[in-house]
Amino acid sequence: MRGVSLYSLRIVKLISGVYQVDVNGDRFNTKPRGLFRKNKFSPVVGDIVDFEVQNNTEGYIQHVRERKNALKRPPVSNIDGLVIVMSAVEPQFSTQLLDRFIVIAHSYKLHPSILVTKRDLANSQQIKDIEEVLNIYKQIGYMTQFVGIDDDKATMMQQWPSGLIVLSGQSGVGKTTFINHYRPDLQLTTNHISKSLNRGKHTTRHVELFDRNQGYIADTPGFSALDFNHIEKDEIKHYFVEFNQYGEHCKFRNCNHINEPQCQVKAALSEGKIAQFRYDHYLQLYNEIADRKVRY
Repeated sequence: MRGVSLYSLRIVKLISGVYQVDVNGDRFNTKPRGLFRKNKFSPVVGDIVDFEVQNNTEGYIQHVRERKNALKRPPVSNIDGLVIVMSAVEPQFSTQLLDRFIVIAHSYKLHPSILVTKRDLANSQQIKDIEEVLNIYKQIGYMTQFVGIDDDKATMMQQWPSGLIVLSGQSGVGKTTFINHYRPDLQLTTNHISKSLNRGKHTTRHVELFDRNQGYIADTPGFSALDFNHIEKDEIKHYFVEFNQYGEHCKFRNCNHINEPQCQVKAALSEGKIAQFRYDHYLQLYNEIADRKVRY
């Protein structure tokens, strides 16, 4: 190729239409070839690409390798672990919001972990309540972590899978602060939350990957509204994973565990085997999606 080098690399940042790839610790700016625009295909952060080096700082993306997975929001691909970040306070911990994040994660075939921050800002009762809730999620099969500002982030992250870890969650929960404590050299910008709205400002405005010992960690823009347009109401029951073992024994194969007779999920709920708040959140989301306008 005219004497230039071709590498298989990962896109680590996208901002203002310019992609950055990591070449042995050096970041190269690049734009995709016109073929991508012609085919209406856009690379995203996390993509593994064939990259042609042109000079000391620039090059071209020749080809995007097949993705093993991809999130629509935030737009990032080839994820090895998704960590849903919530905060104990400021904004207040919410199991309803957490369950919505979990549903979206499962809809993209990702089994998330749960990280709750700001333990040091919570009072003893708040800590007790959150620990009791997290114990329920542990029993369901989710890895959970509850941390304060002084906890050792590097040791904690060793429990996460190797490769690309994506931090995703509401604005203001401490995703960027967490990365700053792990990598103080980055000095990423953070902001305070709005106490009246109980949410943070969108300090992080793009997806970016940062080096960690076992791969990369991604800081992503926070948001207060979640998109369920790609999910149908009959799918949701599968994303409340503790329902599945009981749902196999329901009288009706397509049971949605609401009003159907001989529903084993409802039976498990009445016996305390399924947490009431989890079932309530399922029902709320099911009805919300069932009531949305038909898309044409």
